[in-house]
Amino acid sequence: MSLQSKIINWLIDYSKTGNFKFVVGVSGGIDSAVVSTLCAMTGIDTYVVTLPLQQKPEQLDIARKHIKHLTDNFSHVTANEVDLTDAFLALKNTLSDYDNDLGWANSKSRLRMVTLYQLATYVGGIVVGTGNKVEDFGVGFFTKYGDGGVDISPIADLTKTEVRGLAKELGVIEDIILAKPTDGLWDDDRTDEEQIGASYEELEWAMAYDGEVSALEGREKEVYDIYTGFNTRNKHKMLAIPMFINN
Repeated sequence: MSLQSKIINWLIDYSKTGNFKFVVGVSGGIDSAVVSTLCAMTGIDTYVVTLPLQQKPEQLDIARKHIKHLTDNFSHVTANEVDLTDAFLALKNTLSDYDNDLGWANSKSRLRMVTLYQLATYVGGIVVGTGNKVEDFGVGFFTKYGDGGVDISPIADLTKTEVRGLAKELGVIEDIILAKPTDGLWDDDRTDEEQIGASYEELEWAMAYDGEVSALEGREKEVYDIYTGFNTRNKHKMLAIPMFINN
C-alpha cells in the first residue's frame, strides 16, 4: 500500500470515531497543501481555510490557487476565507503595553487557531494539523497553542523530503512545490530556513545523526549545534505539559 493510501485510510478511520469532518488551514506552503489534498481524497467533507493576516500577497495568491484546484476537483471541499487583520489590530491595540515582535507573531498564529476551531465547532469537524516531523519533533518550529493546536497530525511522522515527494505524487500545483517554506508570521520575506539557520535537508540529517558528536567538523558541526539548540529550547512544545503529582 502506498504512503498516501495509508494516510488516507488513517484519516478515514479516525473520522469514523466521531463522524468528523475535516478543517484545514491553508497557508500556501507545501505541508498544508499536502494535508488538505489528502483530506479531500478521503471523500469526507473538508473545509479548507485561508486566513489573511498581514500576509504577503503572493503567499495568499498561491493558497487561493491551491484551494481552487481542490474545489475544482472535489465537490465535497468547501473554500473559506476569513480576514483576521482587523481582529489582530484590535488585539494589538488592547495589549499595546506589552509590545513584543515575537509575541505578536505568535499571536497571529494563535488567532488563526481560534478561528479554525470556531469553524470546526460550527461544522462538526476537527482541526487537522499540517506540521511535519522536523518541525513538530525536531526543532519545535511552531507556535505553542497556535499552529501546534490541532486535533490530529497526518504528516507529523514525515520529513520535509517525504512531504515534498508526496506533494508531487498528489499533483500539488508547482507554485507550491517550488515556493520557499515560510511561516508567514512576519512583515518581511524571511523564510523558515533563514529563521532557523539551516535547510530542512540539513536538519533531517542532524535529527537522524547517531554518531560521535566529537567527530563532526565545519558545517556539519554547525548544523548539529543549530538542531540541538532548537531541540533543547523548544522541548516544552514537544513534550506533555509538566504536571505536579500529589503522592
